[in-house]
Amino acid sequence: MEPIFNVIFYALTFCAVYVEIFFLYTFIERKDEIVTRLDDRPDRVYPSVTVIVPCWNEQDTVKGTVDSLLALDYPKDKLHIMLVDDGSTDNTWKVLQEFANIPGIQIFQKENGGKHTAMNLGITHATTEFIGCLDADSFVTSSALKRMIPYFDDPEVMAVSPSIIVNNPKRHIEWAQMIEYQLSVYIKKMLGLMNGIHVTPGPFSIYRIAVFKNLGLYRLAHKTEDMEIAYRMHEHGYRIEQCHDAVVNTKTPPTIYKLYRQRLRWIYGFINNTIDYRRLLFRKKYGTFALFTVPAGIVSIFAATYLFIYMLYSWGKVIVNTFLQIQAVGVKATTLNSHVSLDLFFVSTHALVFISIILYIFVFISLLIGSKMATGKFRPSFAMVWYIIIYSIIAPVWIITALFNTITRRETSWR
Repeated sequence: MEPIFNVIFYALTFCAVYVEIFFLYTFIERKDEIVTRLDDRPDRVYPSVTVIVPCWNEQDTVKGTVDSLLALDYPKDKLHIMLVDDGSTDNTWKVLQEFANIPGIQIFQKENGGKHTAMNLGITHATTEFIGCLDADSFVTSSALKRMIPYFDDPEVMAVSPSIIVNNPKRHIEWAQMIEYQLSVYIKKMLGLMNGIHVTPGPFSIYRIAVFKNLGLYRLAHKTEDMEIAYRMHEHGYRIEQCHDAVVNTKTPPTIYKLYRQRLRWIYGFINNTIDYRRLLFRKKYGTFALFTVPAGIVSIFAATYLFIYMLYSWGKVIVNTFLQIQAVGVKATTLNSHVSLDLFFVSTHALVFISIILYIFVFISLLIGSKMATGKFRPSFAMVWYIIIYSIIAPVWIITALFNTITRRETSWR
């Protein structure tokens, strides 16, 4: 069994290193295209934009969300805001009513039906050329919209997503997510350059309204409607861009359990949306999305699952061998024979060790580039170590659970 395990490990590690090198090569080759597109000329004509804020039990954050929209540096007569209460059971509706008399804001209340239904209500009432979403736990920076709109000067661009960063991290789990989100800024920008983005996230993605008129409204889509609409757009040849310098701050899960629940839904959505759109995979017609982005996601899920199982197998083997050794020679003899030596002779020179070191070097380079793109500085931090440790331990758990739920056809939930 050991040779087979090693072969699989080599193959998966090769894929991981390949992906890291591919992103790094793309970054180096196309770094001149990573430019600021803030066009603030006095004669610049900005289009009208509707931003929908779907809410369910967001009484503590929605006011800050709306205030951030009102503070946008964008012509006030061109900005329309729709606040949709999706059957909240707390005081969300009361908070929304505070904005009822502000010009440019409409508020709606409906029975709970899920985020996609709240978005669809807003879309059906929108009359502007562009439409966007802002989750009620996220906050836009003042220049975000002005930085995103110039991407639409290219008529082939049908949607633009921003860079999302963690709002005010305090706990270790939030600092780890901060690093993950910074890494995502880098990865999504590289995918955006190649039209390979597979999700247009809820925190402030902007679309041409033609997307919904031509392709239809949001769908339930395994509770990942922002992923399914991106899959649908790629199927119809629509381009999705990423604006790396348009920043949106979002609240992230403050506990490991809440992070687990969120990521379980995300991974379950990825697996099942990919199954629904499997007809697109490995077809040149659908470009980077079908040839690289989604296959890389599939491989990463398989890799995380395999490595987790292999880790359990290795630990189990060590425990069994130790038990057998103790049974044979006793605890005292085992302890005496388990001395620590610093002799270089005992340093492993196995190829797997060097490959793993190379992989982590590339991962660290990616984290530094992500930090640079998100904060403007190459800023190594101990949070990067937290990210690697925490996600190495808990990510396989939600991945395996998502696979199990898919096999058993058990739906995930928002709550």
